[in-house]
Amino acid sequence: MASSNDTQAFDYQQRRWHHLRKLLERPGPFCHPDFEPSPEILDFIMNSCKVLIVGAGGLGCELLKDLSLMGFRKIHIVDMDTIELSNLNRQFLFRKTDIGLSKAKCAVEFVNKRIPGCEAVAHHCAIQDLDDGFYRQFHIVVCGLDSIVARRWLNGMLMSLLQYNDDRSLDQSSVIPLVDGGTEGFKGNARVILPGLSACIECTLDLYPPQKTFPLCTIANTPRLPEHCIEYVKVIQWAKENPWGTETALDGDDPQHVAWVFEKAQERATKYGIASVTYRLTQGVLKNIIPAVASTNAAIAAACATEVFKLASSSCANMNNYMVLNMSDGVYTYTFNAEKQSDCVACSNTTKSMEIDSDATLQTIYDKLCEDRNYLMKSPGITTVINGRNKTLYMSSVKSIEEKTRDNLKKKITELGLYNGAEILVADATTPRTVTIKLKLIENIDVDMMR
Repeated sequence: MASSNDTQAFDYQQRRWHHLRKLLERPGPFCHPDFEPSPEILDFIMNSCKVLIVGAGGLGCELLKDLSLMGFRKIHIVDMDTIELSNLNRQFLFRKTDIGLSKAKCAVEFVNKRIPGCEAVAHHCAIQDLDDGFYRQFHIVVCGLDSIVARRWLNGMLMSLLQYNDDRSLDQSSVIPLVDGGTEGFKGNARVILPGLSACIECTLDLYPPQKTFPLCTIANTPRLPEHCIEYVKVIQWAKENPWGTETALDGDDPQHVAWVFEKAQERATKYGIASVTYRLTQGVLKNIIPAVASTNAAIAAACATEVFKLASSSCANMNNYMVLNMSDGVYTYTFNAEKQSDCVACSNTTKSMEIDSDATLQTIYDKLCEDRNYLMKSPGITTVINGRNKTLYMSSVKSIEEKTRDNLKKKITELGLYNGAEILVADATTPRTVTIKLKLIENIDVDMMR
C-alpha cells in the first residue's frame, strides 16, 4: 500500500499541473489546426523537450523562472558574465553573496533547488565557444541577450544548421525555432523566428536602434552633458595618456579602468561646470548600458515563455511574428508580420552577390560590408581563392595580418586578382560561418566621352 506521503505527493503533482492539462488535454477555439489533445504532450514538455536559454541577465533570469515553473525541465542556459552589485535590483535569482560568481551557474543552482524536478544545466562561456553539435540538440532556443552582434551570431548558427532536400526545398525537421526578446527601459519586443521560413534577425536589422554617438567636435570643444565628458576621456584622453601602457584597450568591465575614466571625466566636468558625472553613468557610457526596468523584463519574458510553450505543445498558433511593447506612457502593444527578405545574407539560401565598380578599391568593398544594410558587419576579414590557393586580402582582427594586408585596401580589386564573377570569402564577429559573396563588376562609363 502507498504511504500517506506518497499519496500527498501524487495529489500535489495532480494539482500542480491541473491548469496545463486543461490546455493540453482538450480542444478549444484558439487551438492550432494541427493540435491533437493528449496527456503525452505534458510528458514531452517535462521529460523530453530541450530548451536553450541564451543569457542569464534580466531577461534570462525571468525566462528560466517562467519556463521551469511551466513544466520544462531539460533547460540549458549559457552566459559568460559574472554577477555585479548593480544586477541585484532586477536579476532576482542572485544574492549579494553571489557577486563575482557565474550568472549561469548561480541561476541554475537557485532554480534547481527551488523547483522540484527541474534539471537545468549551466554553461559559463561565450556562445561562440559552443559548437554545432551543442546547438543541434535543442528543440527550441530562447534568447535574452543585450548584444546585437551576439544575436546575429546566434541567428547565423541556427541558419547554418538548416538542411535542404535535393530540390533545394527546406527540410523542416532541421528547423530549430528561435524566440527572441529584448528590452530598453520601458520598451521591449518579443519575436518568433522559424529559421528558413520567417524573417530572421538579419532580415530586420533596420528595426534595431542605432548606437548613440556624440560628434567629436562637441565632446572635444563644447561639452554640455556628463556623457560628453566621459566620451572625451574614452575616445581622446585614454589614447593620449596610455594609463596602462601603449595598446592597452579600454575595458568597461575592468573596475580600475572605469575608476580612471570616472576620475578624469569628473575633472573635465568640473572645468566646464557640468554636474552628475557618476561611476554608474561612466560604466553605462563605456559599455553602452541602457537602464533596465524589472517590470519590462517580466512582461517580455512572459511573452517569450508563452511562445516557447506554444511551440512545444502546438496548443495555439504562434505569434506572427514581431511584438512591440511600450510602457513609457500607459501600456501599448502591437504585433506585426516582419517579412522575410529574399536577398538576406543569412537565410535566403541563394548565392550572395555584390555590385561594385570595376575600378573600385578593396576599401570600397570593406566599407560596403560595414555600412550596407544587407551586411552591417563589424570588422570583416576578406579572403579569396586564386589558382586553387587561399589568399588573405585584408583582416583587421589579427594585428600582424592587418599590418601585412593594410596596403591592399588602397589597391584596385582587379590588381588583387578579382574579376567579374570572382568570389570573396568574408568572416566577421556577426556570423559563425564564412559568407561567400560573388562580385558583379560594373564598368564605369565616361559620360563626357559619349557626348
